[in-house]
Amino acid sequence: SLLDQAIAYTGGQLDEVAVNTMLGTVDRAQVGGLLDALAAGDGATLMARIETLSTFSPDFAHVLDDVATALHQVQVRQLVPAAATGHRGVDVDALAAAVAPDVVQLWYQMAVTGRRDIGLAPSPRTGFEMSLLRMLAFRPAGDAGAALAPPTAGRPDTARPAATQASA
Repeated sequence: SLLDQAIAYTGGQLDEVAVNTMLGTVDRAQVGGLLDALAAGDGATLMARIETLSTFSPDFAHVLDDVATALHQVQVRQLVPAAATGHRGVDVDALAAAVAPDVVQLWYQMAVTGRRDIGLAPSPRTGFEMSLLRMLAFRPAGDAGAALAPPTAGRPDTARPAATQASA
């Protein structure tokens, strides 16, 4: 049984962290940390959080489901504030205040699409990372939020005319 496996895995010292590790499940606070890094536009923190997350050997498709669920809760808070929301481990109110509704919609779509496409990636982790990096890289046109400005490190010189960039 699963209980027998958990006892064997933990050496008889059952606790939530050990059982979650055995099952490959992730504390929802990990999802909150990923979304916080995205909201801050902080790629280095995002990659560090993914690295930490990977130590739990998670089901990355399930983690993308959790990201999509959290984004749904954020969007409900933004558009229907009176509706009850709550996603353990995710500060829905802070994210609702920090991230524009159109960005939440875009991220949600990227999470759902990433979930669908994760099996096509070279590895589940790579597919997961690319989904989150896509969220970090793309913003709706005209997004003026300073904290949500597209990252510029490592991007081509944006001072060149578009025609020059296209031929480069």
